[in-house]
Amino acid sequence: MKTFKAIAAAAALSLGLSAPVMADSTGVSDTEIKIGGAHDLSGIFAPFSVPAVKAVQLYFDEINAAGGIHGRKLTYIVEDHGYQVPRAVQAANKLINRDQVFAMLLNLGTPHNLAMFKLMGPKGIPNVNPLTAARQMVDPPAPWKFAGTVAYYDAVRAASKYMADDLGSKNFCLMFLPTDFGVEIQEGVRDGAADAGASYTVETKHKPDETDFAGALGKIRDGGCDTVGLALGISQMINVIATANKLGMGDMKFLVSSAGFHTVVAKGMAQQGVTTGLYAAASWQDLEARMDDPIVATWVKSYIDATGEKFPGTGALLGRSGAEILVRALEAAGPDLSRESFTQAMETLDFHDHIAGNNVKITPDQHVAATEIYVSTIENGSWKLVTTLK
Repeated sequence: MKTFKAIAAAAALSLGLSAPVMADSTGVSDTEIKIGGAHDLSGIFAPFSVPAVKAVQLYFDEINAAGGIHGRKLTYIVEDHGYQVPRAVQAANKLINRDQVFAMLLNLGTPHNLAMFKLMGPKGIPNVNPLTAARQMVDPPAPWKFAGTVAYYDAVRAASKYMADDLGSKNFCLMFLPTDFGVEIQEGVRDGAADAGASYTVETKHKPDETDFAGALGKIRDGGCDTVGLALGISQMINVIATANKLGMGDMKFLVSSAGFHTVVAKGMAQQGVTTGLYAAASWQDLEARMDDPIVATWVKSYIDATGEKFPGTGALLGRSGAEILVRALEAAGPDLSRESFTQAMETLDFHDHIAGNNVKITPDQHVAATEIYVSTIENGSWKLVTTLK
């Protein structure tokens, strides 16, 4: 059987590219390691990026105060793309060619990462824990691609089947952004329904700036749907569920991917008077339910003290988790740091991530850090774990 690296090399050649030379220490000096991040700090997924960046910077500050990584300080250079693909390409071009970063950490967005891959791939720049769980983050495989969690498709497919088998869902529908991200959820819900022998009927497509969902929900209701997959922006998901409740569709179930498994969604629903009906499939667990873990409690307190926020949300969790994975690999790579040694170090990581509540294991044949699927639901403004799917 071909190994991951053999498949990756074949994929590179099939694209007409020579396999990137990985023994490269661009972005590394005697005193500094430069890391880049292309984020949505002003668009529909800012609730993920803004706190993620804060969490990374706070963790890097902590590492730097303790002497850095083998004597080198970490610098996180961040650019805002506002969830616009052209701006993401501009951001990547600056980070790669002007700033000359060593690696990318937590780049947000499916189509945005795919566009940036055209700049990262030829130089073999490691892409660590992108804030998207699209299958394309590791497929086709390449030595420089490292996903943080199981793919949207796999998680939503498994959760859809679970909802049909265990929660009585019989007719699935979908409201989605017709993007690479939306298609991942579309295929996951459709295939999960088929796995369980359930129906998949009505689809409605939406724009990132759309705010009125009454008409679409009317179509969903007329189609006899009892469970609706959502692949929309954060505020849009809250809007849809609140609107459904106002239209007398309070018994309808909704399913979101990890892109909707966010503290803001739980609190936003509560503010709209909706306390149940939403399920999420993700590869990490919500923080609120795990405050009895002293490591979690200590980190939460430190984040609150540093930012003044009431509680770190999901974006902060993902930022801190991704930063720890990067730091552990940089430490394991040793003082003679190159992209090749970093990649080899990433492929040895095996630890329990207390902040994310999952298990991280990366090997030469497996570049997805966490592969558990946690199905959670909202109860009275907070996420609660329902089941774990393998």
